[in-house]
Amino acid sequence: MIDPIEFRQALGSYATGVTIITTVDQDGNKIGMTVSSFNSLSLDPPLILWSIDKSTGVFEEFTTCSHFAVHVLKEDQEQWSNHFAGKGFDKFKEVDSLPGLGGVPLLDHVCARFECSLENCFDGGDHIIIVGRVEKMAHEEARPLVFCQGRYQKLAE
Repeated sequence: MIDPIEFRQALGSYATGVTIITTVDQDGNKIGMTVSSFNSLSLDPPLILWSIDKSTGVFEEFTTCSHFAVHVLKEDQEQWSNHFAGKGFDKFKEVDSLPGLGGVPLLDHVCARFECSLENCFDGGDHIIIVGRVEKMAHEEARPLVFCQGRYQKLAE
């Protein structure tokens, strides 16, 4: 049997980018969370995927929304990652955002931003895999924030 703690540590050997995923709930409240389980899925049609823990407090909002946005963070945006990883407070109270597709809050000045419509959700054990169809995107030349072995890392030249 695989020990869950050892499994998580082994998975931590794989470097990932850091994203913030945003949406709005049915009342129009802005929601955001830090996610590292983001990946490309298809170029034609343009699809991305990410996963959300079923026990996350905003699980239902993300699995039933019409739209969401993925923001790939720059290497100097650790504070945003930490802020949106927090629980139990209005994460947009002190964070500026612009309205995107479906009223989804968009963060500015990130490496890349993908505005998506919810395409599908699939069971993935204790997570749900969310597939989004990219409707709009923007990107700028910048070094991404990277997470590996339990901490933020910087890419070497």
